[in-house]
Amino acid sequence: MAEFFETTVFFGVLISLASYGLGMMLKKKLRLAIFNPLLVAIVLVVVFLLVFDMDYETYQGSAKYLSYFLTPATVCLAIPLYEQFERLRKNAAAVIVGITTGVITSLSSVLLLSCIFGLSHADYVTLLPKSITTAIGMGVSDELGGYVAITVAVIITTGILGNMIAELVCKIFRITHPIAKGIGIGSASHAIGTTKAMELGETEGAMSSLSIVVSGFLTVILAGIFANFM
Repeated sequence: MAEFFETTVFFGVLISLASYGLGMMLKKKLRLAIFNPLLVAIVLVVVFLLVFDMDYETYQGSAKYLSYFLTPATVCLAIPLYEQFERLRKNAAAVIVGITTGVITSLSSVLLLSCIFGLSHADYVTLLPKSITTAIGMGVSDELGGYVAITVAVIITTGILGNMIAELVCKIFRITHPIAKGIGIGSASHAIGTTKAMELGETEGAMSSLSIVVSGFLTVILAGIFANFM
């Protein structure tokens, strides 16, 4: 059976899409945050590879075509931002301050926890770009001497957790303003979190989309500075 899948060019794409589709069905039916579609898809794909004793490189070779849609999907995030441009202009100062605060908080928390748990410098810089998109985070980690593979895993985990608990956190801390919600979600959990922000509303989605871009830019600058603190 493994040989059959290995000779099928797009088997990785089919497995990934089928796993994600099942995750969507579970989320709609059970309505539990733990059944995040992306998390379910990851678990199902891992189980599939283990059951059929298939190495990751073989799977990745046939699933890489999905990555081609990453750039256009990211660009599409500009649409809700454009639709909310007037609201953004009126609240520009608060938006910039909010995103900057979010980035500094993220970097500071990594510094504090790295000191508490006695992580090495390489471990520390590996975690610094945890709250920005994978493409930018990989570059930051590599430039600072971190472990890029671990950085990717941490970024994905951060996004999934942000997607899962974003709404709950907003309820606990009584965050009701749509701009505040969007900025908080986007600056903390990048594109995966932004999908949750879009579910909450157009303004939340637009602000979260903006946060992805600005947070990535600020992290590139500030991560180099924070890297010298440990």
